[in-house]
Formats: sequence, C-alpha cells, structure tokens
Amino acid sequence: MGGVTQPLDGVTRPLAPSSGWGVLHLFCEVPHRGSGPGARGCDAHAVVQAVKRAEADDVQVVSVALLGHKADLGFMALGADLWRLRRFQSDVQAAGLVVTLSYVSLTEVSEYAAGLPDEMKQTRLYPSLPPDGMPAFCFYPMSKRRGDRAGSNWYAMPFEERKAMMHGHGAAGRAFAGRIVQLITGSTGIDDWEWGVTLFGVHPDDLKDCVYAMRFDEGSARFAEFGPFLTGMVASVETVLAQVTPDE
Repeated sequence: MGGVTQPLDGVTRPLAPSSGWGVLHLFCEVPHRGSGPGARGCDAHAVVQAVKRAEADDVQVVSVALLGHKADLGFMALGADLWRLRRFQSDVQAAGLVVTLSYVSLTEVSEYAAGLPDEMKQTRLYPSLPPDGMPAFCFYPMSKRRGDRAGSNWYAMPFEERKAMMHGHGAAGRAFAGRIVQLITGSTGIDDWEWGVTLFGVHPDDLKDCVYAMRFDEGSARFAEFGPFLTGMVASVETVLAQVTPDE
C-alpha cells in the first residue's frame, strides 16, 4: 500500500502521486463489426487478459456492466503508477473496445477532514475495491459553483463556513453506512470537473436515496454542480463481457 513502484518496462520511470493512487474510469462501447445479427464484437479474451495484466501490475480493476446508451461496460482502475494505468487503457483499446467517456482523478483526503484518524485517511488514499456485497454502481463528476451573485461562489466563502457545510454533507452520507460505500477522488487541474464520485450500493435504490438525501444539505443545495451519471452492475470481467457481448 503506497510502496515503491518499479519501472514499468525497466526504462519508463513511474509517475505516482506523493500520496494516494491514480484513478482511471474508462467507459467503453463494444464496436460494430458489420450490419447483421451478432455484428457487435471485441476480443473478449484480450479484454480479460488486459484486466489480469493490470492486476499483476498492482492495479485494482473494478469491472461494470453499464445500463443505458452512454456505454456498454466500464472499468475503474486504481494504482500508484500512472504509466500502468495508461498501459491498461492501451490494452483495453487494443482489445477492440472503444472508450466513449473517461475520467482521471487521484485518491485524496479532503482538506476539511484533516482531523480524521489515520486509519480512515489510509482507507481513502488506498481503498480496497469493490466492496463485498455491493454490486450496484454509480459514477458521476461534480464541481462547486462559482456564481456571480454574493454568496453563490464556493471559493469566495470563508474556510470555516465551507468546513461546516462539508461536515453536514458528510453526516448526510454517513446515514447510509452499510448501504453505500462512497469514494470521492480529486481532479482539479486533472480533468474537466473537480471531483469524481464513485458509489457502490447493496441495491440500486440505495444509490438513488443517497444522492437524493445529500442534495438537501446546504453545501450541495447552494453550490453543487453535477456531470453525467453512469450506472450499472459490478461483476467479474468475464461476467460483464458475457452480458455485453452475448453473441460472441
């Protein structure tokens, strides 16, 4: 956990955060090979091998069968070395999957959570995913609003006021302990939004209930802006591929 990472190929020097891990969300489409029945396809064996190779490189990979039109399947990859995350992306693409959406972020401990016990900080920096018994999955990016009106710019608010609002936000989330595991990763200066939010739930309505409840705390109601939501089911990569490439 957070140990020394060896060069990927004996030459390329690892690029790692000073603490925590890199996080890469890839949302992929199974491409079309033609116009007839069973025309959708990829090299399923190569996709499985891409996941196994990443895991052998000390990268955690969560595989998800997605619902809706945005993508067919997704991967959440976490690891210390960004080069290893890049190799996983290359392997997935070489296997024939088309990345339609992606998100890059880093695990972090919020500046408002400096007083957390070390064990809780370590869990946020070096999580073990996916959590057991929580197959419902949701990912979305978000940012804090910068409005022109007085009191509508999160970054113009005094730190203590922001801290108090984030405490209320955290309390709303803790009410879902046992139903939801949440990982918030930082992406300011790394991707288009400021945070990535990944939720794992026991049931799909746990995801809905959690997000709905947390929208009523002051920090979210006044300042939160949300990107697209991607929802699906966590399973082994083999199970996911069997569902999204049924004619293979």
